[in-house]
Amino acid sequence: QVQLVESGGGLVQPGGSLRLSCAASADIRNILIMAWYRQAPGKQREMVAQSTTVAPPRYADSVKGRFSISRDIGKKSVYLQMGRLQPEDTAVYYCYAVSGETAYWGQGTQVTVSS
Repeated sequence: QVQLVESGGGLVQPGGSLRLSCAASADIRNILIMAWYRQAPGKQREMVAQSTTVAPPRYADSVKGRFSISRDIGKKSVYLQMGRLQPEDTAVYYCYAVSGETAYWGQGTQVTVSS
């Protein structure tokens, strides 16, 4: 079974919004971190937003004020509400989770911001 399942990517015009969702398998316990990373063409993968159980969320400077991460611990899910999208946000977005010493990655979902 796929352990992290992502959805919500797609094509959107500049200024638009998208909401990404990621759900972890129910058998993954004690998830400390759930986060979103992205990798744009020709660039390294970067953390976009991170949610933990013990600290406020963190955001990349480039998305502060535009993106919002939220988490449903009971559903083992994390969401990324993306607003005022820009072409520079175009990337493959990856869900990430840490449980104990194990890290999990989703397969990625494409977000394309273009007119």
